Amino acid sequence: MFKYILQGAGDINWMATTALVLFFFIFVAGSAWVLTRKKDYVDKVSRLPLDDE
Repeated sequence: MFKYILQGAGDINWMATTALVLFFFIFVAGSAWVLTRKKDYVDKVSRLPLDDE
């Protein structure tokens, strides 16, 4: 399926393809990392910009 999308998109060079694949993997890895964090850690980190310490 991915092969057909790239073929139909015209003349895409290797740098654009690499950037797309890299972005996709970083996005998936970042999403998985965020979704697997514990709630207390997320709450602590979300309050950091508001703390005066």
